[in-house]
Amino acid sequence: MTQTGKTDSKHITHWIGGKPFDGVAERRGDIYEPATGRVAGTVDFASGSEVDAAVAAAKAAFPGWRDASLTKRTRVLFRFRELLTEHRDEIARLISAEHGKVVSDAAGEVARGLEVVEFACGIPHLLKGGFSENVSTRVDAYSILQPLGVVAGITPFNFPAMVPMWMFPVAIACGNTFVLKPSEKDPSASVRIAELWAEAGLPEGVFNVVHGDKTAVDGLLDHPDVRAVSFVGSTPIARYIYETAAGNGKRVQALGGAKNHMVVLPDADLDLAADAAVSAGFGSAGERCMAISVVVAVEPVADELLAKVRDRVARLSIGPGDDPESDMGPLVTAQHRDKVASYLDSGVAQGATLAIDGRGTPVRGGGGEGFWLGPSVLDHVTPDMDAYKDEIFGPVLSVVRVGSYEEAMEVISANPYGNGTAIFTNDGGAARRFQNEVEVGMVGINVPIPVPMAYYSFGGWKDSLFGDSHAHGMEGVHFYTRTKAVTARWLDPSHGGVNLGFPTNG
Repeated sequence: MTQTGKTDSKHITHWIGGKPFDGVAERRGDIYEPATGRVAGTVDFASGSEVDAAVAAAKAAFPGWRDASLTKRTRVLFRFRELLTEHRDEIARLISAEHGKVVSDAAGEVARGLEVVEFACGIPHLLKGGFSENVSTRVDAYSILQPLGVVAGITPFNFPAMVPMWMFPVAIACGNTFVLKPSEKDPSASVRIAELWAEAGLPEGVFNVVHGDKTAVDGLLDHPDVRAVSFVGSTPIARYIYETAAGNGKRVQALGGAKNHMVVLPDADLDLAADAAVSAGFGSAGERCMAISVVVAVEPVADELLAKVRDRVARLSIGPGDDPESDMGPLVTAQHRDKVASYLDSGVAQGATLAIDGRGTPVRGGGGEGFWLGPSVLDHVTPDMDAYKDEIFGPVLSVVRVGSYEEAMEVISANPYGNGTAIFTNDGGAARRFQNEVEVGMVGINVPIPVPMAYYSFGGWKDSLFGDSHAHGMEGVHFYTRTKAVTARWLDPSHGGVNLGFPTNG
């Protein structure tokens, strides 16, 4: 990361061909410190020429990286894993300063990304193809998995380390080269990760970072040398990414928005359910695509559950992310904070009850001009309200009251999103029925945020996913490779001569 002359202001630029961009940007954006509201630095915005340079660097690096042995790739991945582990706290602090989430939450984000790196370290096993001997007389058939070429990732502000690590470790392990376009709101972590890749021995051009806005995004979507695009973000943009990139002949996985429901049955442990609702609804200030945003309370539990939620919210400490006493930090920008807060007014206007109003929540240290909104709860929400229909992406929890399991399922099934869901119950039969019937891609049973481990794949259904492939796991490996079938006949044996040395991998 390059710095300006000011000691209190940073300047983030692109990472192209194994080094920071040394040109002059035509446009820049501000980087805010959400806890104070001040501008902490600037980030260069890529024009078409910077995007072209990053793709050209990736394209030039591809033949050498594609042909690098699995042994070499794995060594680089293991070294990168070691460096990422060593610098996890540093990266967490960068995330906290620019995103606003508390440092412990940011460290957890890096840890979950590390799980995908560790999964990718097993790439020699993951890339094994199939072999059939003597499919015809002296004819063998086998399949091999080969990389695509230059691939791109476009990632959101809420997880500036973890979401990119859903993509690039697997893509690079498979032999592709990568161009990352992270969110311009919190860009520092991506460049620090690029520096760690270089230190790990990754060849120049294999991993590149371009910052910016729609200009950079469209540059990647339209570029003829980009073979595949991965995206995580809101549903309208996911649809745009999918339609544009697919229309340009690219392979696309575009993960969209969510409205995650948590069903609480009457037999559930309500203390466990209340803990889960507060943790999953307000962690990271609700700025998670897997956040619980709707509690579907099957009566008669709603009043008791809400009382327990209110008790837990009252004990939360809201403050700067670098304060170890803070449980929840600010939102990422003032505009986003104001938009999230507007749903409290619209919810009440449309008939909901404001059970907890987070707009007056005390902030540790006073809060200054930071982008603060405390945990909020809307009760008696119905599916026709904006607070229910929209992905709020903030610390606003909606409570929908229903009379039966069947009614709860009707609510979830009618929702256009299908990212994550959870059920809280002590009835194994009800849980088994729920996981079978619910039309959602990721299901938790007494687990509020069912993010799969790295060796499974992450992704939703319906309007939460555009494309056929989920992120990481074996679906990620298949997304970043293509299969080649080979049929071979060798009529005469050959002999390579005598060598008594012990065979080694290179």
